[in-house]
Amino acid sequence: MAAPYIRQLDEQISRFLLARCHNIADLRRLARWRVPAPMFHYMDGAADDEVTMGRNQSAFDDLELLPRNLIDISKIDTSTTVLGQRIEFPLVLAPTGMSRLFHWEGELAVARAAARAGTIYSLSTVGTHSVEEVAAVNPGPKWFQIYVFKDRGLVTEFIDRCRAQQYHALCLTIDLPLTGNRERDLRTGMTVPPKLSVKSWLDFALRPLWSFAHITSDPFTLANVAHRVPAARPGDVNTLQAYIGEQFDRTVTWDDAALMVQQWNGPFAVKGILTVDDAKRAVDIGATCIIVSNHGGRQLDHVPAPIDVLPEIVAAVGDRAEVILDGGVRRGTDVLKAIALGAKACMTGRCYLFGLGAGGEPGVDRALHLLKSEINRDMALLGTRNVGEIGPQHVRYRRRVRD
Repeated sequence: MAAPYIRQLDEQISRFLLARCHNIADLRRLARWRVPAPMFHYMDGAADDEVTMGRNQSAFDDLELLPRNLIDISKIDTSTTVLGQRIEFPLVLAPTGMSRLFHWEGELAVARAAARAGTIYSLSTVGTHSVEEVAAVNPGPKWFQIYVFKDRGLVTEFIDRCRAQQYHALCLTIDLPLTGNRERDLRTGMTVPPKLSVKSWLDFALRPLWSFAHITSDPFTLANVAHRVPAARPGDVNTLQAYIGEQFDRTVTWDDAALMVQQWNGPFAVKGILTVDDAKRAVDIGATCIIVSNHGGRQLDHVPAPIDVLPEIVAAVGDRAEVILDGGVRRGTDVLKAIALGAKACMTGRCYLFGLGAGGEPGVDRALHLLKSEINRDMALLGTRNVGEIGPQHVRYRRRVRD
């Protein structure tokens, strides 16, 4: 009986604290305070020495914006189209797994916030809410992130379910044949589902609202695959994780991806591309969108930052596919720099997860509001009245990093 009142208290506290968050870094600090350490560092961390994750953000600092002045900027239009769908600002919400680790409402909170903000939400295969549950709360544009699994019947099932629920596009992730070496998780004792132990009980106790919500909410599960494992009981995520792990196929080739493109027969994004050769291969098999991404630095460390390879991939792809940049976006100026270098839009995961951890659905609202407001203001200061006016004339490299 106490659960609704405690959750109402949590929301009131969240709104009070969120009003004092003025950028994504503020939301990250609040999420670190409100989310237990294992869950926060799972969200925040990356592979090995985390060089790539740091470079994803710092690479934007190599670029300078070149504003044009004495332009009528009384009206600013931040909207654009991605794969034929109009969105209110050029930012797509990336697929992120197991969002209920950070707040008890998980993907449903993010999907509702995305619909209100007028942008695309991408649901992960390993989400804690299903294709159908997300569709029920999000009438806006939706993508589903998928892998080429060993069980091709599972792939067919996902495609059929997404088509039935009117998901607009599939997003094939290609940079996860196995999980990267995320050492923070080893140090914090991260487990799924979260478990109390001698090592972690104090950390959970210091975050009573998160812990209470986790204990009193529905059993933690991987909702999109739970029915595929008859032996799995509600909350038996270990069995479900083992099932997913077994489904990752190290023999997958571009031919397998091409069959998936044909089977879906609609807008199709390939995520995890960092080279011109892979971008060309993706377009050759029929992909309509290239997502330049290194998985947030969570896979192979010491790979390029997406913003550093974006121009060459845009040049190679030409007008055969749209290009989205994913990685390191924390500010509106980051989005403008990527668009100036040829991206159709940007994609972000951690930005909205920091908001989710900081304050649930209102926290995601806050993250999206902050980013949209920054994009609007930065476009005005850049002297651009709509996204189509942003171009290479608005950016230059501060150092000769490409020589």
